[in-house]
Amino acid sequence: MAEKTPEAPLSTEEAAIESVPVLEVVESGQEEAAIRATEALPDAMPVLPLRDTVAYPDTLAPLGVGQERSIKLVDDVLAGNRMLVMVASTEPEEDAPSPDQLYDVGVVGVVTRMLKVPDGSIRILVQGSQRVRLGPYVAEEPYLVARITEMPDVRDDTPELEALSRNVQRTFSDIIEQIPYLPEELQMAVTNVDEPSALSHLIAGALRIPTEEKQTLLEEVDVSKRLRLLSGILARELEVIQLGSQIQSEVQSSIDKGQREYFLREQLKAIQAELGEEDEQVAEANELRERVEAAGLPEQALRSAERELSRLEKLPAAAAEHGVIRTYLEWLVELPWSVETEDNLDIDHAEAVLNEDHYDMEKIKDRILEYLAVRKLNPESRGPILCFVGPPGVGKTSLGKSIARALGRNFERISVGGVRDEAEIRGHRRTYVGAMPGTIIRALRDAGSSNPVFMIDEIDKMGSDFRGDPSSAMLEVLDPAQNDSFRDHYLDVPFDLSDVMFIATANLLDTVPGPLRDRMETIQLAGYTVDEKRHIARRYLVPRQIRANGLKPSMIAFTDPALTAIIEEYTREAGVRGLEREIGTVCRKVARGFAENDGKGKKVKVSGKRVRELLGRRRVFSETRRRTRIPGVSTGLAWTPTGGDVLFIEATAMPGNGKLVITGQLGDVMRESAQAALSYVRANAKTVAPDADVKWFAENDIHIHVPAGAVPKDGPSAGVAITVALVSLITGRPVRNDVAMTGEVTLTGQVLAIGGVKEKSLAAQRAGIETVILPSRNEGEVAEIPEHERTGIEFRYAGRMSDALAIALEDK
Repeated sequence: MAEKTPEAPLSTEEAAIESVPVLEVVESGQEEAAIRATEALPDAMPVLPLRDTVAYPDTLAPLGVGQERSIKLVDDVLAGNRMLVMVASTEPEEDAPSPDQLYDVGVVGVVTRMLKVPDGSIRILVQGSQRVRLGPYVAEEPYLVARITEMPDVRDDTPELEALSRNVQRTFSDIIEQIPYLPEELQMAVTNVDEPSALSHLIAGALRIPTEEKQTLLEEVDVSKRLRLLSGILARELEVIQLGSQIQSEVQSSIDKGQREYFLREQLKAIQAELGEEDEQVAEANELRERVEAAGLPEQALRSAERELSRLEKLPAAAAEHGVIRTYLEWLVELPWSVETEDNLDIDHAEAVLNEDHYDMEKIKDRILEYLAVRKLNPESRGPILCFVGPPGVGKTSLGKSIARALGRNFERISVGGVRDEAEIRGHRRTYVGAMPGTIIRALRDAGSSNPVFMIDEIDKMGSDFRGDPSSAMLEVLDPAQNDSFRDHYLDVPFDLSDVMFIATANLLDTVPGPLRDRMETIQLAGYTVDEKRHIARRYLVPRQIRANGLKPSMIAFTDPALTAIIEEYTREAGVRGLEREIGTVCRKVARGFAENDGKGKKVKVSGKRVRELLGRRRVFSETRRRTRIPGVSTGLAWTPTGGDVLFIEATAMPGNGKLVITGQLGDVMRESAQAALSYVRANAKTVAPDADVKWFAENDIHIHVPAGAVPKDGPSAGVAITVALVSLITGRPVRNDVAMTGEVTLTGQVLAIGGVKEKSLAAQRAGIETVILPSRNEGEVAEIPEHERTGIEFRYAGRMSDALAIALEDK
């Protein structure tokens, strides 16, 4: 264990002689020490490590010894010549320092007195003599033993040395007068010492300065340099002592007895003020105050910020609430309260941007241009809240980015799919640990302006549970009459969202709550036709994939038959995501060929045949009309998330007692449609099947099946097709194989309107259907379908079931 000079004196006698020059103090046992100090030193001596202290020549050092190896060392030297080397440890925390954890310079000492204490440790009084350099060590057990080399003083008796000695004496006397732990007798001793080296050792041993500085003074053999170093240390210590006295007098009036912590804090403030430095906590508060003033906060938010700033200034930095308040203030000042981008109201520019990024979508483009026109005429008009509804991959999200680019606004996308916690929208109250603002406020911070374009993606996939209903929280966000004072739970101050342009996206409207749906202007995006997909691929997808795969237009080209083959034989979707993936696959395979030939080779022209070679066997087979003469089979049209599709209804009868069997994984609504169709046919049997036996329904079971049984199906629009199939079965009249139909049937035979007219007409066109039977109430929607998407199809309209039967059934 490294030994440390005890702060308490070992006895009254030892305290009196501590740090007194040997030449002036000679007591019992010290005459022998003085004699031994003049003798030649042995080559190697025991080494006693010291902790947090440094021994000096010409001084007495009282030491406490507790480590077993150190006690052994003292016992051995007392039995011998009483001489050892005292050296400071570089690792004060180490109990048994090794040679490499000790300084290289120490002091030879003679043990003049030893006292054993009841706890087993001993107290010794050691008289320092010569300075020596240690090394190498010749033993480490049972204690350290090292070879030594004397380091005598280097001294030139010059007037400068005399001046340095007097300056050190004078400065140290001033320090003694102001430091209570230095006895007044020490001042007299310093005054009476004329020898400069002994003076430096006496003063250095008495000062409470870092061990590193004490060791530096010990290692300096040049007496003049040592006194100069000591003079600088004394000047610094005196300045700190005087400054502490000044600080104490300045803050004495503001502290009470026992408030030690407050006193230390005030001292620190006064020190920083003296150094021209600002308190860190005050600087932090001032910085936040400047940011609050520059943020342009509205009145209510400014009052809240000022209130929290006042609380922050009064709290200590270690307080738990300090970080909470600071985070709150940082959120306040980072929001774009008064920052907004200037709208680009150039309608021609906006139209050019929208056409550049997206093909077709005329309805949406017209709506955006209308908004720009209104904004141009009335700058105070509020932005629309739109909802793009359509199947995946038709460009809903990318369209939002294009709108932001056309308007010159910042764009932020917020995904709410799967969100079930209302706090995700409104934020958490600050009483909760780790609270933070909701996604709306976070997106505003990220956007950097108060009028961005917000794309709220997958709004139809929000859920609700015990944590709340996020769709209810969205009511305020998307209500133009309320969102000018949207209040996030975390901020607890209103924020104006009226300048934000909200665009929501959804695949289905059925799962969007009615009140929320009522607040949005819905725009339907239908799936693309083969022709539209081909145009999109040629204009956007092919160039993008050529760049993405390291190719150049001079290296690859796609023909129209190639694109058509990819669309019809390798993808089944309403959008173009799968199409782009397959185009990317073709490009990668071509890129591999060029890479294997070091980028050389002829331009690859991708044809339909080459597509099949690169992508393998056909993966998608489209339904086509069935050429069948069997009664009881009709062709229906269905809407799916990937667009429209052809649906076949099969009905058959077998001897029984009038049961109805329905198969094909049909949903409840579709099963009810089948029941309603059968009820209509039975109730109107004399009209729809005048030649049928009246006992036919009682003597036969009817089985209705919709093929592709692994695919769930639901909805009321198959009612017409089921009714036609049943009438065909009963009458024996086949259904025309070039006719497809859709519509909901009531028990009275009315044909009600359905949705997805465009998607269903596209499915009929792909399947080679020539005539489509639609409800009369959907006639207006057909007019909105582009002419090229109606090519080759005749639309017939039915207001009642009798109209549909007349069109669909063949004559006997």
